[in-house]
Amino acid sequence: MKNHLLVISLLLLFSSTVAADYKAEINTLTARVVELGEAKSKESDSERFAELIEISYEYTILSYPEFATYRGDPRGQDRWTDQSEAATLKRERDQVSFLQALKSIQRKNLSASEQVNFDLLLSQQKDTIEGQKFPTNFLPINQMGGPQQGIARLMSMVQPKNLQDYNNIITRLETVPQQIDQTIAWMRKGLEAGVTPPAVTLRDVPQQIRNQLVDDAASSPMLGAFSKFPDRIGPLHQEALKRRATKAFSDKIAPAFEKLLQFMEAEYLPAARTSIAMGDLPNGKAWYAYNVKQRTTTELTPEQIHEIGLGEVKRIRARMDEIINSTGFEGSFAEFLTFLRTDPQFYHTSKEEFLQEYRDIAKRADPEMMKMFGKLPRTPYGIIAIPSYAEKSQTTAYYQPGSVSAGRAGYFYANTYALDTRPRWEMEALTLHEAVPGHHHQLALQDELEDMPWFRRVGGYTAFVEGWGLYSESLGEEMGFYKDPYSKFGQLTYEMWRAIRLVVDTGMHQLGWSRQQAIDYFMKNAGKQKHDVTVEIDRYIVWPGQALAYKIGELKIKELRAWATAELGDKFDIRAFHDTVLENGAIPLSLLEANVRAWVAKQKTG
Repeated sequence: MKNHLLVISLLLLFSSTVAADYKAEINTLTARVVELGEAKSKESDSERFAELIEISYEYTILSYPEFATYRGDPRGQDRWTDQSEAATLKRERDQVSFLQALKSIQRKNLSASEQVNFDLLLSQQKDTIEGQKFPTNFLPINQMGGPQQGIARLMSMVQPKNLQDYNNIITRLETVPQQIDQTIAWMRKGLEAGVTPPAVTLRDVPQQIRNQLVDDAASSPMLGAFSKFPDRIGPLHQEALKRRATKAFSDKIAPAFEKLLQFMEAEYLPAARTSIAMGDLPNGKAWYAYNVKQRTTTELTPEQIHEIGLGEVKRIRARMDEIINSTGFEGSFAEFLTFLRTDPQFYHTSKEEFLQEYRDIAKRADPEMMKMFGKLPRTPYGIIAIPSYAEKSQTTAYYQPGSVSAGRAGYFYANTYALDTRPRWEMEALTLHEAVPGHHHQLALQDELEDMPWFRRVGGYTAFVEGWGLYSESLGEEMGFYKDPYSKFGQLTYEMWRAIRLVVDTGMHQLGWSRQQAIDYFMKNAGKQKHDVTVEIDRYIVWPGQALAYKIGELKIKELRAWATAELGDKFDIRAFHDTVLENGAIPLSLLEANVRAWVAKQKTG
């Protein structure tokens, strides 16, 4: 017993030492940032800027170990981000210090390429500081994300190779209760401030939590790494690791999720707000305006975006009517939508066959890429089902980027829940959006940019990333897709879907629309199923402004392509145009336009 207690004491001492070490490293980095900002060092502005970029990466890796997992960095893989109020406030202060250090640099002393990086980093940092006045921390959970999905999703990314990796995973599993406690603490603060997601959008969250409370720990998606081990780990070690992981689940994770479930059902849901608009929250109008600016990288007002949406809905509707006429269908637009939603010919009954059709579409798209692009990424991708614990409240699909440094492929996740709401006529457009030439192509190329600073190789601007995804759907005809009129109607439905977003997102959050009004408008103008529409509308409610990025970004890319085509005539090369759009990773739309205009000028001069 004494030996057992000694081991525990040593482990606790080691844990606290490791925690102290990373916090000491962070403090050293922040002290250096202050020093650089006060220009006490003798380095040039270029050298100081390069060091600040390096510090920003180190700080991010140390502060957000989940990001380190995503990047394949081994540091911090035994812990989670400290989401306590004290740690959160310290990070906010550190961001202010970093902005001050950036402002101390004289832009004119940087090279042309450094100036671009400086402008982007400075703009991002200013936006981050501006966002601190809005209580985003009060909203750590909704039907789209939170610990009830995020922990399992992160664990699915981990690729352990040795005993230390497995020990790190177990330590993480054992500290899940701290994550849950911190989540609940922020939710309580949100309740006190009147800042919660609308209650109607939280209806499936209790079940999402229950989905993680499996009877057999081995079947938990959090313990997926323990179902198969590398050959270098022997049978005895494997059994010991499995026992420890199972114990962590039963003794730590399950009780923590039970606690979260109890809090959600007894305390949070009954007190969650009944209104849906972000404008109804404290300082909500300003918060929504901030979100709109962030997501679109434009100065467009919600009212202007609403009008753009109405115009796009009208234009796309005319094209849809043309397709309906080409099929020989006799009936109204509403009757055609009912036909698309209900006829069995448009639906799979087997999840395996459903996923296989997506994979077949992707195989047809792959060889067509050479016609559209001069540069292709090295990173492979796959198509798999959205995990069952999240599928009911998840959208139709999403893409999870790969990482060269982490040795991880990209994945297009398709929703296999309720197959009678997943029509085949939408599958070509969705594959082109999520896989190639859409998200996988763009984000993999961005990840592989070797001459770009780290912050330009990850993440990005939603208007660019999602604008490219939607633009990619429109490339289908040039790539040999949409030969079936129903599939073409599906592509138009997806474009209509994004145009509708401009109308309903601004309608609900700025113009006083009800949730039902938004659902009815969606159902009237697009062929998507009621379940899908409802999930989408609830997504826009909890992610205000995010859905605006798709159409705004796509319209800008199409505008630039049309302009470049007119300017260059026979000299226009679609492969070179696409490579130009993508060569700098995700960037604000204004910078994209400047780059394309510079490329056109260069083509004109030979």
